[in-house]
Formats: sequence, structure tokens, C-alpha cells
Amino acid sequence: MSTDESFIDIQGIYKRFGGFTAVDGVDLAIQRGEFFSLLGASGCGKTTLLRMIAGFETPTEGRILIDGQDMTVVPPNRRPTNMVFQSYAIFPHLTVRDNIAYGLRKDRLPKAELDRKVAEALEMINLAGYGDRRSNELSGGQRQRVALARALIKRPKVLLLDEPLGALDKKLREKMQLELRQIQDEVGITFVFVTHDQEEALTMSCRVAVMSEGKVMQVATPRELYEAPNCRMVADFIGSMNFFMASPRGQETDRLVLEAEGLGTIRAPLPGFAVNGRAIAAIRPEKLALTTDKPLENLPAVQGNIATSAYLGDRSQFYVRLPGMAAPVAVSAQNVERTVREDLDDGTPVWLSWRDDAIVVLPE
Repeated sequence: MSTDESFIDIQGIYKRFGGFTAVDGVDLAIQRGEFFSLLGASGCGKTTLLRMIAGFETPTEGRILIDGQDMTVVPPNRRPTNMVFQSYAIFPHLTVRDNIAYGLRKDRLPKAELDRKVAEALEMINLAGYGDRRSNELSGGQRQRVALARALIKRPKVLLLDEPLGALDKKLREKMQLELRQIQDEVGITFVFVTHDQEEALTMSCRVAVMSEGKVMQVATPRELYEAPNCRMVADFIGSMNFFMASPRGQETDRLVLEAEGLGTIRAPLPGFAVNGRAIAAIRPEKLALTTDKPLENLPAVQGNIATSAYLGDRSQFYVRLPGMAAPVAVSAQNVERTVREDLDDGTPVWLSWRDDAIVVLPE
């Protein structure tokens, strides 16, 4: 992935439908060869933004440039883009080979060259030998791969994907996530991917734009989004997070000292904004350690009681009530041992401990 050139420039884009603003002043710079995801809940504006990049919707305000060319009002068939939909949209009356070759027919390629390109596409999607099958003879994952090959065979500059894995079951979706990223690495085409699935976006993307109510809240790498969200909305949407209202009490070198409800006096890495009043101290469930005895290490710790727990296979989720907190605190622990802990019934006194750098300070 190139890191020094902007390939898709989205400049001050608004899209209004009557009195409703679906996309609200979005600016994005997507790099050449990047796997870029638009992530957000239903109705956040991500699909509308994708459709404007494709040319199926025209912005109310703003510009969209692709490879330096203004595409704002260029029709879809004249853009260097192609699109893959959640519904597959492959032709049921055609074979796999004819579906993949469909976009090349009007180019009047010699038969030998056409056959070579289709064979390469079948190899790329791991369906060599499936060329003569029809869509009703394919699984959901195979049909989605055919749709992907048909979109890629003409080598568009940009491939747009609108929740293409949403109709697949969990295991197949996870398999397709890895295959899709591998294909993107091989072809080197810029992918813009829309999803509401946080894990999917984190797994596949170079960078992710988190959207809410038509706005882009944060653009960052998956690791940055998870470890350093810039607001409560992003922190709450990406994975699970515990939130504690807090007030600043001072600063110690590279640490901010706060008084947090339920936790007492805590220390956290300095945030990237000035904390003048109330703030939010946030911590991921897996970054809290749960013990029945007070931790021996010199770590900050508080005592509470188990409210309830759930066994989730690879991990167990505990909910701990702390004095002064209305809602219980979530704690996630990996189930390394095959036996389930039987000493943590509801009401059991426990200690929660954490490291200073596990705390993220967010604006109120």
C-alpha cells in the first residue's frame, strides 16, 4: 500500500434527501492500493457515500476525485470503478465462465485471450474447474467469489464492496474475509468496503473510517481505533468498553491523575486534548484482571462483587458490581484451562486490577 499519495479524494461531501442529511460534510483521502473500510451502524451514511463514489448518487455539495480526475457528476459507466453487492447479482442462466466473462464481451477480445483471462480469474478465486457450473450449483461463498471475479476481471482502478459478506454464515464469512484480503493484496487494486461488522472491518482493513449520523468520527488503522479511540461513540462501537466519569486532579510527568467513579484515584496516559473539566476514563474488559485475593503487584485495584457471568467457549465474561456504580463492569478472561472456575458464583467478592496504560481518557 502506498502511503504518500491520495488516490480517492472526497472533499466536503454532503448528500441531502429533502430535509434529511444522509452524508454530512465528509472529507476523506484514500490511498492507492489501500483496503479502506467505511464502518458504522445502519443509517449512518456509509452506503450512500459508497454509492456517490460509484456514481449511483450525486452529491448535494462537494467533489469526488479519483486518480486526480473529478468524477462528481460522471455517470457510473464512465468511472474507473466496479461494484460488488451483498446480493451477489450474478446471472442464474449463465455458467460461471460466462458470468465472469460478461463484462469483457463488449471489448471483442480474441477468444484465446478471453479464455486466458477467465481462467486466470477462476484461479484467483480458487474455482478452477467450476467454469461450466451454473449459479444454483454453487454455495453462497462460491457465488460471491464469482461476483468478485466478474468485477475484477476488467481491472478497475477502484473496487467498491457494499456489505458483500453479509449474507454468509459466520464461519464462511470469516473464511471469505481472509480470501478477500488475499485477493486484494494480489491484484493491488484500491478496495472501498462498507460494513456494519466491527470485527470484519478490523480483520480486513488497512484503515477504517467510523461513521455516525452522516459524519466521519475517526479515521485510523484497526489497532489505533481499538487502542486509541478519539470519542465515546467510537470506543463503544469498536468492541466492548467500560466507561467511568472522571475529573482531573493533576499531572505526574506523562500521566494524568483523575478521580473516577467506582475506581477512585487513577492514572492514565496523557490524552491528545486538554482536560479542563469532566472526562471519561475508559478501559476494555480484557484489560482488567479479576482475582479473589487482592493483587500482590503494585497495581491500582478495587474490590467488588460478581453480579453474573457467562461462559463463551474461548473466554468467560464476568460482570462485577463496584460501590457507587449503577451498572456492572465487564471483565473478559480467556479460558486457558479446560476446567471452568467454580469459585466465582454470583455475589462472590473479587478484586479488579489494571495497568495505567490500559486506561484511555476520552472527552465527555
